[in-house]
Amino acid sequence: MKSLLIVESPTKVKTLSKFLGKDFTIKASVGHIKDLPKKELGVDVENDLALTYVVIEGKEKIMKDLKKSAKNVDMVFLAPDPDREGEAIAWHIAGELDVSPDKIVRVEFNEITEKAVTEAIKNPRKIDMGLVDAQQARRVLDRLVGYKLSPLLWRKVRRGLSAGRVQSVALRLVVDREKEIRAFNTVEYWSITANLEGKEPPPFEAKLFKINDKKAEINNEEEAKGILDDIDGKGFGIEKIEKKKRKRSPAPPFTTSTLQQEASRKLRFSAKKTMLVAQQLYEGIELGGEGSTGLITYMRTDSVKIADEAQQEARVLITSEFGKDYLPSKPPVYKSKKSAQEAHEAIRPASALRIPEHIKDNLTRDQFRLYTLIWNRFVASQMENALLELTSIDIKPAGAEKYLFRASGTVIKFPGFMKLYIESGDTDSKEEGFLPQLSEGDKLQTIGIMPKQHFTQPPPRFTEATLVKELEAKGIGRPSTYATILSTIVDRKYTEKVDRKFSPTELGEVVSDLLVERFSALMDYNFTANMEDNLDKIEEGGLKWIDIVKDFYGPFEKDLKEAMEVLGRVKPKDIPTDEICETCGKPMVIKWGMHGRFIACTGFPDCKTTRPLETEENGTETQVTDEKCEKCGALMVLKTGKFGRFLACSKYPECKSTKAISIGVKCPDDGGDLVERRTKKGKIFYSCGNYPKCKFATWYKPVNKKCPDCNADFLAEKRTKKVEQYVCLNKECNYKEEILEDSNEKNA
Repeated sequence: MKSLLIVESPTKVKTLSKFLGKDFTIKASVGHIKDLPKKELGVDVENDLALTYVVIEGKEKIMKDLKKSAKNVDMVFLAPDPDREGEAIAWHIAGELDVSPDKIVRVEFNEITEKAVTEAIKNPRKIDMGLVDAQQARRVLDRLVGYKLSPLLWRKVRRGLSAGRVQSVALRLVVDREKEIRAFNTVEYWSITANLEGKEPPPFEAKLFKINDKKAEINNEEEAKGILDDIDGKGFGIEKIEKKKRKRSPAPPFTTSTLQQEASRKLRFSAKKTMLVAQQLYEGIELGGEGSTGLITYMRTDSVKIADEAQQEARVLITSEFGKDYLPSKPPVYKSKKSAQEAHEAIRPASALRIPEHIKDNLTRDQFRLYTLIWNRFVASQMENALLELTSIDIKPAGAEKYLFRASGTVIKFPGFMKLYIESGDTDSKEEGFLPQLSEGDKLQTIGIMPKQHFTQPPPRFTEATLVKELEAKGIGRPSTYATILSTIVDRKYTEKVDRKFSPTELGEVVSDLLVERFSALMDYNFTANMEDNLDKIEEGGLKWIDIVKDFYGPFEKDLKEAMEVLGRVKPKDIPTDEICETCGKPMVIKWGMHGRFIACTGFPDCKTTRPLETEENGTETQVTDEKCEKCGALMVLKTGKFGRFLACSKYPECKSTKAISIGVKCPDDGGDLVERRTKKGKIFYSCGNYPKCKFATWYKPVNKKCPDCNADFLAEKRTKKVEQYVCLNKECNYKEEILEDSNEKNA
């Protein structure tokens, strides 16, 4: 019997050809073959939401080839990816083929291995219209929002803008976080640390923990000095030592969200890059004698379910590679969140026995790093718990017992899964503050007491990892959409990346504020999350997609009509400058226009003198800062040159004053500002802003973090293929510590 198997990606064809004999012809649709038309709405809102689908431009030849191939076979197996999008692709293909519906079946496989593929072929099914309808509902909702809102933004803000149902809500998250940061009031506080030594080395630190049995709160330098006076010359003694044993369980294998988060933190991959590389690993890699082989299971999933065979295979590997002590008595069971698609598995290696190092030569650097991350996480998830010992030591100064100092440390008694994998930001998963042998009642020698000033910090801007985490926590979007959401808000110039963190542009804030004011329901986090729940219910057959879309469109259309009629032009406030109009002598301001910022006379309309504000080479608008030019007093703008970003006078070319951007750390040689620069080949380095008078320079990025050993004013980030550490640049000091990416990310 001759059969035709249709998949999405051409890359899969070669891998699948290994498993299926000569009776199978394998073709690829190369993604969707039909969609709503590009240049018209394609949704008849007056006629019960009738949809117009067309073959996507450029796909006519592919569709013709699929039709021709289908005529010469007995069965057609539709095998696009196992998700809503894949189901819709299968439905569209089936509708275009000139073949009896009885000869068309749907198959799906979670991994491209011989067993999974042959099993899928043996168990075909009909196209699931619940999945198709859920995809249609999402597509129609997105089309209505995009096509209806974009003209409003064109008319009220700037031509060429666009809006998206989910992306706009993600933009609001970034904008709201930026407003929190601006509104944050910094509060001063102090800490006091005693450097102590017992009978045996090494010395250790204890921090002031309580005062009169209440949490120590030191608000200013005066209070700190008062405490230092109270304990000056007092000997310290150990009052209590408490040790607790604690088990730590491994994290479950990856879902799409957790993979994107960990790849961002550990590999510095964008969500888009993570999904691109994961797709390559899923579709198949040439492995010499094995040929093209799928290395991981499907990478779009929110389930942590694992196949029994995969767990048994992992147990064999753990026993042989790590020993029986690292094997739990029975395979661990992980629970997915309620909304997870349990038909899918977690992201795992197709075979745990395919050890990363053994296939390294067949993979690109990025493929190897991501495969290793996935393999380590999965195998670790099947290993024994780690056993930790937490030690807490309470210390008091003699004669000043109202002050309680505490030293604490964590010792790994048995590493368990931690021998292979430690999750980013897992502060309990490393040794902390190694402590010497001490006993209750011991008298301690005081080496020094260090008061330190601190300031409370605003919430951090979102990184890709924390924004994905926030989207998932609020139920905004689904695994397959996170990467697109993050790239879209940057591509549309609504946000920009500053030190790998999302910062809203002026345009982004204007658009977000407008949408929140006029379309509060659409931009409400709960509304968006509830819509995702409704899509799940459509998939399950509990709701009709047309009803969901109609319920949304009625209020949305009303808000849209009102905004078009009532809303005037929306723009940011003018920015005053010290520049005087050469025509009439009135002050000039930086205004917002249809094509961005420009400089204009305040005497308008009597005086129409204007000039453009420069743009970057890539066409993006130059960002105005609050800093004033030291030569002429005009505002400085942020620019990018061949040696990196710098400040330039907004009155260029009349004033050619420029200034390097400080990274907030002082030069150790002359106290000048350290700045970021680039070599002619584009490599970043850091040097003193007073160059050439001062020639201090380093390849490693200085950070405001004092060296605990030699008290140097800053440490530097050393990032190579093998290590990521903070290091001291003092040649006589060898201090180094592991970098934990964004230690406050977990609570972001």
